[in-house]
Amino acid sequence: MTRRRRMGRVGAWWLRAATVSSIVVINIGGACAILPIASFVVPLPTIRHEDAVKIANLWLTVGYVTVAIAFGVWRGLSLNRKSMRWFYEHREPTDAERRAVLTLPQRVFRIQGSLWLIAALVFAAFNARYDITLGVLVGISVSMAGMLTSSLSYLVTERLTRPFARRALASGVPRRVGMRVGARTFLAWLLGSGTLILGMCLSAITALGLSGTTTVEQLAVTVLVLGGIAFVLGGFTIWMAAKASSDPIKALRKAVYAVQRGHLSTEVPIYDGTEVGVLQAGFNEMVHGLREREQIRDLFGRHVGPDVARAALENGVRLGGEVRNVGALFVDIIGSTTMATNRPPEEVVALLNQFFAVVIDVVHTHGGLINKFEGDAALAVWGAPTPAEGLEQSLLTAARVMGERLRAEVPELRAGIGVSAGPAVAGNVGAAERYEYTVIGDPINEAARLTDLAKDVPLLVLARGDLLDAAGDEAAYWTQLEPVVVRGRTEPTPIATPTSGDERKPGHHT
Repeated sequence: MTRRRRMGRVGAWWLRAATVSSIVVINIGGACAILPIASFVVPLPTIRHEDAVKIANLWLTVGYVTVAIAFGVWRGLSLNRKSMRWFYEHREPTDAERRAVLTLPQRVFRIQGSLWLIAALVFAAFNARYDITLGVLVGISVSMAGMLTSSLSYLVTERLTRPFARRALASGVPRRVGMRVGARTFLAWLLGSGTLILGMCLSAITALGLSGTTTVEQLAVTVLVLGGIAFVLGGFTIWMAAKASSDPIKALRKAVYAVQRGHLSTEVPIYDGTEVGVLQAGFNEMVHGLREREQIRDLFGRHVGPDVARAALENGVRLGGEVRNVGALFVDIIGSTTMATNRPPEEVVALLNQFFAVVIDVVHTHGGLINKFEGDAALAVWGAPTPAEGLEQSLLTAARVMGERLRAEVPELRAGIGVSAGPAVAGNVGAAERYEYTVIGDPINEAARLTDLAKDVPLLVLARGDLLDAAGDEAAYWTQLEPVVVRGRTEPTPIATPTSGDERKPGHHT
């Protein structure tokens, strides 16, 4: 037998022992209390051979309680064994077993109530032989005691089965099968106050009906005893009923605070079959939906970039674009075809991942967006979908730093980097079923052309030269080169490349 199954058997045995012992103690206490209360508290008619009648009732109480407890224990163990078999077998409960756990307190209540109802009829009939009024009063007293003990057994059983109800409801919550919150609260009132108040009213009615036989002292004793029991039991049962409702609400409140702090792995343990349990289950389903939404948001952001994802979530998605002033950085690996031919695929993928990790980190550090990957190349943009302040400076700094880091951190690969900026169309292109956020325009084409030319300069980085005029302090790290006519153009394009370390001087960009 596995350790987990042994632990399951121990837990189920503990539940059986605790439930049975609690119910036995409660019912024996009720049975022991009913005889002195009926004899000395409730006003009874005067009958002959009163002591003999009390002794006969005592023996009847002992005999009935013995039989009733034996039957109740046997029946309770049988119900418990069927309800908890899934637990000590360490498996998921079926729907029937889940309902059995949730309805166990109600079934215990019905068993106890049936036994006490039979007791009330038996004692009423037994005492009616001596006096009809005595039989009625004893039957009512036993019924009241039965209501008290049965209700208390329900509350205790519900409390004891809570850990197992939590396990049963962890994999799913059926439609409400437990007692409603209102009914449970009414039960607590009926147990702690209502029944005993009714008993005091019946005692007063009896005293009036038996005028001349009930003294003021006896009526005072009746009120004091029943009132004291109502005070003690009322406080205890209302506390238990309040705990039964407040504990899951407190757990729900803590879970809400945890979710507000961003802990989306939070779940509320469900152990209540009332409306509160349905509320707990609804909260868990809501948090599950939030987790899925956050995962989708995270994946969406990884695919299109956090700025695009945020703009889509806040403003919705529609096809079309708008003209923006954007910066474009294009990076392309030199000799990627040869690399793929001469190296194992696993090594190629590892190098590409290392290469793009540097590219992504530099772009994000300097406020750019990776717009797309194209095999061994990548396009990063600034200024879309949200405007970028100091676009030229951020763009040139990213290009220069990227070149330095790639040479230092991925020396196995060489890559050309081209930079340009200007007006371009940015937006969603495609169809309603499938679209992509992209940037189209002259800066993108020019950056790609400069990337090809950059493969022939020492530091492998070229930028449009007039960007230096708006680059601030970053311009000191660049040197103007002779203008060139890029492919697809007729006019020369001014270009610049980063200055090597030993040539840098403040304000140097000639």
